[in-house]
Amino acid sequence: MPEIVPFKGIVYGSGAVGEADRLVCPPYDAIPPAVQQELYDASPFNAVRMELPMEADPYAAAADRLREWMASGVLVQDEAPAIYPCSQTFVDEKGIEHTRNGLFAALRLYDFSDGQVLPHERTLSGPKADRLSMFRKTGANLSSIFGLYADPSRSADEAVAEFCASHEPVVDAVFQGVRNRLWRITDGPLVAKVQSMLADRKVYIADGHHRYETGVAYRNERAAANPAHTGREPYNYILAYLSNVHDEGLLILPIHRLVRGLGQFSAEVFVSKLDRHFTVWELPGHKAMDDFLGSCPSCIAYGIVLPGITLGITLDCRPEEALSTPVPEALRTLPVVLLHDLVFGQLLGITAEATAKESNITYVKNEQEVFNAVDSGAAQFGVVLKPTRVEQVVSVAASGEVMPQKSTWFYPKVMTGMVFRSLEGDA
Repeated sequence: MPEIVPFKGIVYGSGAVGEADRLVCPPYDAIPPAVQQELYDASPFNAVRMELPMEADPYAAAADRLREWMASGVLVQDEAPAIYPCSQTFVDEKGIEHTRNGLFAALRLYDFSDGQVLPHERTLSGPKADRLSMFRKTGANLSSIFGLYADPSRSADEAVAEFCASHEPVVDAVFQGVRNRLWRITDGPLVAKVQSMLADRKVYIADGHHRYETGVAYRNERAAANPAHTGREPYNYILAYLSNVHDEGLLILPIHRLVRGLGQFSAEVFVSKLDRHFTVWELPGHKAMDDFLGSCPSCIAYGIVLPGITLGITLDCRPEEALSTPVPEALRTLPVVLLHDLVFGQLLGITAEATAKESNITYVKNEQEVFNAVDSGAAQFGVVLKPTRVEQVVSVAASGEVMPQKSTWFYPKVMTGMVFRSLEGDA
């Protein structure tokens, strides 16, 4: 694994941590305006006031709050470097309870070309510019990236789990039905044991691509301005939450598509076009569609929701025979790649530019939203996708390729406010 080191975390002080439920928030890119206001109302010290301030100059506001909260004791910096195990317990849509385990550490920043930390999705320039301004003003990592490693032996996981089982968490916060617990490990031999067990594992970015690339840019900027640069300064690392791909609680949910604004769209003509490339089944509703998609885990299949009709479709040929241009092997079997190329591009004429602008396609994370949007006329039709498998994420990242945006939704999000990290003090 790329180098990971303990760090002196910044956490909520004893006077505030008892209200942890009202202090944590999702990362900045998962906070719609209505939720932002709810979080503001939850507490004057909610992490959203640094992560996504409402002020006209959000970067200055975040920096001012960080200084004020540190000075007043709302936030305190730990005295000893630590790694911070974190578990998230939740119930999925089918009522099954899961617990995803991971840990926060300071992860050394590498260029993607080094092959140590690997992305799986493309990024946009806007969010990177936003986060770079936040790095510069606050001098801190306010939210973490989410990285995966592959360790089938789970030796490091077991060592951390043994510690957590015998210690009370230092943070225990419930947010939107997810219980988030944080521990602190300062024991040097145990930290070194975890580092050693993970030493040969690569990191695959699950979430936080923009933050990671911003971290690299910030490191380069600071190094260029520092004549005494050694490579050990805190800006050479980034706050990372790391989880094993073999963790039983690791869950990837699909992101579904809604299509709207197509001129002269005919459901009948569309279905006839689908029939040229797919086997098409008419299904008696939502549950039947779920059963259909769950019955063919390895094939390329979709649920199509049209006004008054629900369909299940499976591709009749090999993916490479249906794609308009050659696609790297790691991407060929991804349903989202074929959906955008064949269905949206070839059959409907939706261009890549229109897709990027979301002129005709919007994205939702709940299946019921697909049915509601079609029933109300807000969408001409919807596509329900199966979740991307974690082995596909690893395969794409390891191959050097990237998935289209909106390909994966790792649930739940890693909460901001569990622990922060200074870019000025200890790594």
